[in-house]
Amino acid sequence: MTTLPYRELLSGDKPHKPLLRLKSSRGGRNGFGRITMRHQGGGHKQRMRAVDFVYDKRDIPAKIETVEYDPGRSAFVGLALYADGERRYVVLPKSVAVDSTFLVSENAPLTPGNRLPLGKIPVGTFVYNIELSPRAGAVLVRSAGVNAEVIAHDAGYAQIKLPSSEVRRVSDLCWASVGAVGNEEYNLVNLGKAGRSRWLGKRPTVRGTAMNPVDHPHGGGEGKQGRGLKRAKSLWGKPTGKGQKTRTPKKYSNVFIVSRRKVGKRKKG
Repeated sequence: MTTLPYRELLSGDKPHKPLLRLKSSRGGRNGFGRITMRHQGGGHKQRMRAVDFVYDKRDIPAKIETVEYDPGRSAFVGLALYADGERRYVVLPKSVAVDSTFLVSENAPLTPGNRLPLGKIPVGTFVYNIELSPRAGAVLVRSAGVNAEVIAHDAGYAQIKLPSSEVRRVSDLCWASVGAVGNEEYNLVNLGKAGRSRWLGKRPTVRGTAMNPVDHPHGGGEGKQGRGLKRAKSLWGKPTGKGQKTRTPKKYSNVFIVSRRKVGKRKKG
């Protein structure tokens, strides 16, 4: 079992109560009580931080007051105090600590934490918290330790290389934050025991090969068997794993993808 040295990484401050939200747990069930997402349930009670991904306070400098843990995400969050007195939680990038400042502006300097339109960010810059629609809020590159790279500008679009190795076109009017998300050692954590997964609300996962044929396409056979199929399938017979393409062939966003992500053996090479 491994964990992060939280006493060294966090500021030790208590969460800001006005920005806390109680997370309701449904155990992966929908409004009819049917399980729509397997392997969810239980876990410790969590209070979510209302993190700001819209960043609609433009041209107002802000100072980071705390560095805190958020049970709802892998990245650390910080309480930002804006010059007008308002406080908001934001996802923290690397090298940003207590008393650091950032600015959301079209003319902000290219320093970690500052936020600008993609059209104002030069090629080769690492970014995170990327919007897909102007003023709609950041939806891409928000997990611990990840970053994207601006690799080109063309015809009103910026070409972004995402952590998955996919290259995607995003409008120059969309905003992004400069830098890379902090807590880069998160991927080194080893839960170590089943109980720690249960604390996080993760229930046990049963292998398809250990099931009966009635329960899974991989089930059945005497003793330990191979799946008996050319391609791996999910419980519902859909392709899964091993580098198989699962993306919808005619998805609306296909026109924005310059280069598909590399999977399986090709990615290793």
